[in-house]
Amino acid sequence: MKLKDKIAIVTGGSKGIGMEIAQLFAKEGAKVLATDVIELTYSNPNVEYHQLDITDSEKCKAFFDDVSEKYKKLDILVNNAGITQDALTRKMTDEQWAKVLDVNLTGLFNITRYVGPFMQGAGSGSIINISSIVGEFGNIGQANYAATKAGVIGLTKTWAKEFAMKNGGVRVNAITPGMILTDILKTIPKDLLDKFASQTALGRLGEPEEVAKTALFLASDDSSYVTGHVLSVNGGLRL
Repeated sequence: MKLKDKIAIVTGGSKGIGMEIAQLFAKEGAKVLATDVIELTYSNPNVEYHQLDITDSEKCKAFFDDVSEKYKKLDILVNNAGITQDALTRKMTDEQWAKVLDVNLTGLFNITRYVGPFMQGAGSGSIINISSIVGEFGNIGQANYAATKAGVIGLTKTWAKEFAMKNGGVRVNAITPGMILTDILKTIPKDLLDKFASQTALGRLGEPEEVAKTALFLASDDSSYVTGHVLSVNGGLRL
């Protein structure tokens, strides 16, 4: 029970990596507040669903006000929500560019701008930002996504400094998953998946549970002296 009696927010918690993080945190003793624009695809008595569009700053503030008043504390924030709208740069529309930045970067800022200072005032907390290997190395056809995930790393390092000021005690870290077998990846033809697997040092693709276990480490006291760090979970992928 590494997270016994902790209150954790997980954005994008309805499915995929967010679902695995929410369920594992709940198993480890946390009360999880899972936000998403769609309802949960699973049932867990210790996971409480909150419909939230993180691109709406006012709704983020209202959500924060409600949960901070109800629970009196917030121990963990996992910024997991994100989208892709891929296209080569010369073909990318204004709408594709703006939408991905709005969700992946502005949305992350919208929720953290309230939760981070609240944790700082309480003197402790762990914020985990889900970035991507694409934010580290770039990827063809993902200029918008790469820009946001690189921006997440910049925010992580900035917030690690800001929210530790005045004995704030808040740790802020990022995870950069590689090729993880979520529902989206499972739609890719097997020959391409095999190619991706062959490009990793471990010779296989990752499971969402492996990202969740990494998030658990960063959320728990096991990582009590880790902050401002970017932890790659990619099996040694070479892009």
